[in-house]
Amino acid sequence: MKTKLILTAVLTVMFGIAAIAATPAKKTNAKTKMTATATYKKKYTNADFYTNGKFNQEVAMKAYKDMFAFYGVEFTELMAKNMWVSDFGLGDFENVGMGGIFWINDAEHNYFGHEIYLLPNQMIVEHAHVPTKYKAKFESWLVRNGSCFNFGIGETTANNPAIPASQKGLTTVSHCEKMEVGDIRTLAKIESKHFLMAGSAGVIVTEFGCYHDNDGLRFTNPGVKF
Repeated sequence: MKTKLILTAVLTVMFGIAAIAATPAKKTNAKTKMTATATYKKKYTNADFYTNGKFNQEVAMKAYKDMFAFYGVEFTELMAKNMWVSDFGLGDFENVGMGGIFWINDAEHNYFGHEIYLLPNQMIVEHAHVPTKYKAKFESWLVRNGSCFNFGIGETTANNPAIPASQKGLTTVSHCEKMEVGDIRTLAKIESKHFLMAGSAGVIVTEFGCYHDNDGLRFTNPGVKF
């Protein structure tokens, strides 16, 4: 009888521990599932980005930091020091603009590392890179977070996303490939025109390339200031 009581007590404790251990696992799984299905949403418009008609870079940085927090990207001291934002002088940052940081831009050894940040549906203006005293820049892009549409030369693709109204008539390429996390694409041809446009959840892209010389930039839109 005494042995039976001891066995019953042991089994009770064992089942109790198993039940306690199982409870956090269920909560963790639920949390993981929620995170996996969550999608970053647009939170800012041109009404936020412009003060009396002037581009407010502090608000632009705040918008990117909000996206970084969602994707778990730490805003480092280096980023605080060297990250930049641009509306290309077009007054339409909600739809046309970018944030970025040059991790490295080495003319001597001819290599370049760049992070591109685009808010939901935000577009980089169409451009090309031509030779200067340096060779024309050649580049590849790797999607880290979110998604984007990569436009370049080639046959026009069907069902392309709509170009922002401010850029209609100011793009020449219409071959588009959607890029998701982990996808990598390379410029179709050196000196060819191209641009990226974020999907609805924004995008963070790592760019690998040759040395970047601003003097070699050629924008299709004559109104761009960069």
